[in-house]
Amino acid sequence: MAIANYTDLLAEAHRQPDPQRLLFVFAKAELPDHPDAQQRERFERGEGGVLTPALCVDKTLDELSDMPSLVEESRRTGVEWDIVFVAALAGDGVTPPTSEEAEGSLQRMVEALQMGSIGNFLAFDRQGNAVDIQ
Repeated sequence: MAIANYTDLLAEAHRQPDPQRLLFVFAKAELPDHPDAQQRERFERGEGGVLTPALCVDKTLDELSDMPSLVEESRRTGVEWDIVFVAALAGDGVTPPTSEEAEGSLQRMVEALQMGSIGNFLAFDRQGNAVDIQ
């Protein structure tokens, strides 16, 4: 199934045979260090820049409902973000992984994003639309 939005992601996660825990890394678009004029212009148009992890969290499917709820929950942290990256971690067939079990995977996800390795993750904008980041 092609995942076009956050609703599709939740539906697909619910269809999996093993219970899932979703890993979220919220990232903020920023100018790179020492940007040139072209980079500044693109960034001001809402293009380009670098994505810096700003907040991360893991959730079971029972803790998730829709994108507006996720946005509202993140808003209460006071941390600004532009794109959220998501990965799934499968459970043991009966229960989803615990937050403690997910901690290492979430940390590796943050590290991968810091290195620019985004290909293994889904990305969504604040409206819940899948984003193809190149």
